[in-house]
Amino acid sequence: MSHYTMHDFTSPTFKANPFPAWEELRTTEPLYRFSVAEKLEAWMVTRYDDVQAILKDSRFIKNQESLLSEEQKAQAPTPSVTMNLLRYNMLATDTPDHSRLRRLVSKTFTPRMIEGLRDRIQQITDDLLDQVEKRGEMNLINDFAFPLPVTVICEMLGIPVEDREKFREWSNAILDQTGPFEERQEREAEEFAAYLRQLVAIKNERPDDRLVSQLVRVEEGGDRLSENELISMIFLLIVAGHETTVNLIASGTLALLQHPEQMRQLQADPSLIVSAIEELLRYTAPVIIGTGRWASEDIEMHGTLIPKGDMVLVSLMGANSDSGHFAAPTDLNITREEKEHLAFGKGIHFCLGAPLARLEGQIAIGTLLRRLPALHLRGDAQDLKWRPGLILRGLQELPVEF
Repeated sequence: MSHYTMHDFTSPTFKANPFPAWEELRTTEPLYRFSVAEKLEAWMVTRYDDVQAILKDSRFIKNQESLLSEEQKAQAPTPSVTMNLLRYNMLATDTPDHSRLRRLVSKTFTPRMIEGLRDRIQQITDDLLDQVEKRGEMNLINDFAFPLPVTVICEMLGIPVEDREKFREWSNAILDQTGPFEERQEREAEEFAAYLRQLVAIKNERPDDRLVSQLVRVEEGGDRLSENELISMIFLLIVAGHETTVNLIASGTLALLQHPEQMRQLQADPSLIVSAIEELLRYTAPVIIGTGRWASEDIEMHGTLIPKGDMVLVSLMGANSDSGHFAAPTDLNITREEKEHLAFGKGIHFCLGAPLARLEGQIAIGTLLRRLPALHLRGDAQDLKWRPGLILRGLQELPVEF
C-alpha cells in the first residue's frame, strides 16, 4: 500500500495541493481502497481512461437501494431528511428513472434559455463590481463569486433572492460534512426541505414563468414529477447551480493570480476566455470527486475484483491531471489544445448545467480582469483556507486588492 493510505481526501490541507497525491495513486495504485467514513469503504479511481470508462459504464449505478433484497430493504433504517433531499433527483438515479427525470427537466433547462441569460449575467456581474470598485479590496467569494451564480439560479427558479444566504448555510451544512450526517445537518436539511415544500405549494397556487413553476407543471405523456422528486430536483438545481460555479470563479481567479503570465495573456487577448475557462475547469477541479457509484455486479479492474455492492468514487481531478492524456498536466495553460477534460463528468450524468457554468465563468472572470486590471492577492496564498468535504474543491474566502 502507498503511504497515502491514510490520506484524507476531505481535508483542507489535501485540497490545497492535491496533484502529488493523484499522481502517486495513478502510478502505484490506480484502484485504491480507503475508508470514507466509519463502516464505509470505497474504491478511488484516478486514471483518465478508467474514470471515463466508469462514468460511461451502466454497471456502476447511482441508486444503491436497487441492490438490496426485499428483506434488506425492510431492515434498512428509514432514510433521513437529508437522504430524501439527495435521492430523488436525476443525479442519484439510474435508467429508466434517470432518463425520465432528465427529460422532464431538460424541457425547461434548454441551451436557448441559457444563452438568453447572457445579458442578465453581465448586468449582475457589473453591478457587483460597481459595489466594490471604489473600496480597492474585496473578499472575492462573498462579494462576487457567491452572489453572482446564486442570484442567477434564484432568478431562474423564481425564488426570492433575499433567501440566498439561507441557501448558503443550508447547502454548506449538507455538503461540507466529512462523515455521516449529523444532527446539525438533519436540522438544516429539514429547514431546506420545508422551505422547498412551501415554495412548490406557492407555485402551484400562483404559477409564474420561472423554472420551479415549469417543473411543477411539466409533463410528458401524462408523466409528472412527484412532490419528492420536485423537492429533490429543486434542491439539486439550487446547490449545483451555485456551489460549483462559486468554486470555478474563485479558484479560477486564484489560479490566474498565481500564474501572472497566463493572466496577462488573457488580459491582452480577451477572446481566449472560452479556452481559458475550459483549462480552469480542468486545473482547479470545482468538483474534485464525482458523487458515489456502486458496482451492480462483480467487476474486475486492474486485476482486482470490485465485488457487487462496493462503492466506487472517481477522481475527476485525478483524471484531468493524468499525463497519459494531458501534456504537462500540472501546468496552467489557457491555450491548451486537449479539451477533453472530465470536469462536468461524462455519460448519462454529464452535468446538465455545464453551458450555464461555462457562460457564468466566462463573463465573471472576463469582466473581472477587464475592469480590475491591477487585481492581486491580499496576503499569502499559503494562508488561504480550503473547505472540507469530499466532493467539492473550493476556498472559504479569497481576499484580493485592486
